[in-house]
Amino acid sequence: MIKTTSRKLKNPPVKPEPAKPAPTLALPPVKTEPVEPSPVKILPLPVAPIKAQPVQPAQLKPATSKGARISLELVKPGAKKVCVAGSFNGWKPEQTPLMPLGNGRWVGDLAVNPGKYEYLFVVDGQWLPDPNAKESVQNPFGGKNSVLTVSE
Repeated sequence: MIKTTSRKLKNPPVKPEPAKPAPTLALPPVKTEPVEPSPVKILPLPVAPIKAQPVQPAQLKPATSKGARISLELVKPGAKKVCVAGSFNGWKPEQTPLMPLGNGRWVGDLAVNPGKYEYLFVVDGQWLPDPNAKESVQNPFGGKNSVLTVSE
């Protein structure tokens, strides 16, 4: 048989005191002396003169004698502004605005050289494929570009 004895502790456990913040050190102010900036020597840079280019009205690649006149048409009732952007004008819609004919019809005449071009209409800022295009291709933005083929 095992005999157990119980003992009373003379000192009961002590609760720890909350941590005290570390004392802050007071540093003496640092004396600074004003520093004079060193002289800077500015050298002239050689600059080539810029020749002003005459501003030309918005146009596509000028068609050569083999060029063709193409007419694009879009019917979009309620549209306020319609342009066309494509590989023929650097994808800059402002270069090729279409003209309103009334009843939601918009037409643009283009002078382009023979070749294959991708394009989209830009209607009030929204890029849309040509619903009348005979051919289209996937574009890198998840949509479709219309294809215009101009023969000689």
